[in-house]
Amino acid sequence: MYTAKGQLEQRDLAEEYIPIVRRHALSLRVRLPASIELDDLVQAGYLGLLEAMQRFDENNGTPFQAYASARIRGAMVDELRSRDWLPRSVRRRAREMEAVVSRLEQSLGHPPSESDIAAAMGIDLEDYLHLLADTNNGLILPLAQLAEQGWEPGDDADEDGTPYLDALYEEQHEHLVAAVEAVPERERLLLALYYQEDLNLKEIGSLMGVSESRVCQLHSQAVARIRSRLGRTMEVN
Repeated sequence: MYTAKGQLEQRDLAEEYIPIVRRHALSLRVRLPASIELDDLVQAGYLGLLEAMQRFDENNGTPFQAYASARIRGAMVDELRSRDWLPRSVRRRAREMEAVVSRLEQSLGHPPSESDIAAAMGIDLEDYLHLLADTNNGLILPLAQLAEQGWEPGDDADEDGTPYLDALYEEQHEHLVAAVEAVPERERLLLALYYQEDLNLKEIGSLMGVSESRVCQLHSQAVARIRSRLGRTMEVN
């Protein structure tokens, strides 16, 4: 039970982090279907913030902002997954695409081109680009998935303490970094602008000299490459 002072501090902290909740919501919203309301993401994120305030342990060495951000984004991802708006046929094709990308990367020794992937899937390039646009609505970068599944440093799911989870997180993070570095330079630039610089798809398109829909396709393709590489890494380990 909180004291009156504790309640006041909790309320002040919540008000301070509301802009961060909204920023995470806007970051996700730009690549979601129109049926997903920004307010729904904000509400889910606020619940994640409240959970972070209740579970945070200042003695674990993790800054509250980093811990809260993981919880906020994880709560939003949970909300989106509960809706499962992406048709099963599109999910099936997305999995097929990832498998083809993985197979081609191993056989070619370098990231396959769009034409390579389309040919291996038995479809023409135009249909492949349409598939990229369709699947982009359901893609969330693996780092967000790792965070929501409890891989962030300092999570208290391990009763024996945090070093084990910290080590697991570090290993997963290294795999993710390696996967991103293996993505073609153009797609890697897109990921940096989107996830590090917080630019939206329209802004990225303007900088890269392509349309917003093309940015959407390149993002989907980059994530497919990352997922396929991470999948092979997990199989090896």
